[in-house]
Amino acid sequence: MTSRVDCHVKVLDDRVVERAVRKDLDVIVYAPHFTRLPEIRERAAAYSSDDLLVIPAREVFTGSWQNRKHVLAIGLEEPVPDFIPLEAAMAEFDRQDAAVLAPHPTFANVSVGEHDLRTHAETIDAIEIFNPKHLPLHNGRAHNLADMLSMPPYTSSYAHLPRSVGISHTAFETPIESESDLVAALADGIGRRVVYDNGLERWLTTAAEVGHLVYENTWKKVDRLFLSGTEPTHPQHIAYEGRFDDVAVY
Repeated sequence: MTSRVDCHVKVLDDRVVERAVRKDLDVIVYAPHFTRLPEIRERAAAYSSDDLLVIPAREVFTGSWQNRKHVLAIGLEEPVPDFIPLEAAMAEFDRQDAAVLAPHPTFANVSVGEHDLRTHAETIDAIEIFNPKHLPLHNGRAHNLADMLSMPPYTSSYAHLPRSVGISHTAFETPIESESDLVAALADGIGRRVVYDNGLERWLTTAAEVGHLVYENTWKKVDRLFLSGTEPTHPQHIAYEGRFDDVAVY
């Protein structure tokens, strides 16, 4: 049995679910920005059905906003905040036995690079080799990294817009009927195929998503959202009970 998984989406509503089902997906991984794990879990459960499993996850922004490195963790039992050092995040993922993915590697100032991948090779379970937000140069570089480091690949739509969901997916050669099934498939390196559309729909998706990216990465937005210390995934938020105060970047 093959399970078709969109390994990373940022949005979740009725339109997303309808599109995912229309694209014959079995699973989507829901990991919105700046949202705490309990809320993600609650929303994922509300939109899961017999037709589509929605798995909660966290894309953690490590480091500072100017030089952040994104890592995607699936299977967390306890929340992990943004804006802590990469090393601290990886140690927490290890402690919780989460599956860890490297989205959009080496892209701009928002990604892990070759040195990070080598350093944390025992923790990182897969590397994204196709992201529809990227140009062929970026995807080719990611593919070469995966080959060079012998790391299992994956892809996702990285959808920040509902229309992007399912433009690419990872087809795992195993049934995935729960969060723990996906964590095991990633941790065990289960065989999979990276599947994506490289035609007109892909390029329309790229154009729309890049336009969204420009807004998303403005300093004005992050300053408004984050740096007061009271927002949901700030490391000094009361919800983390002081566990990350000593490693908080902000």
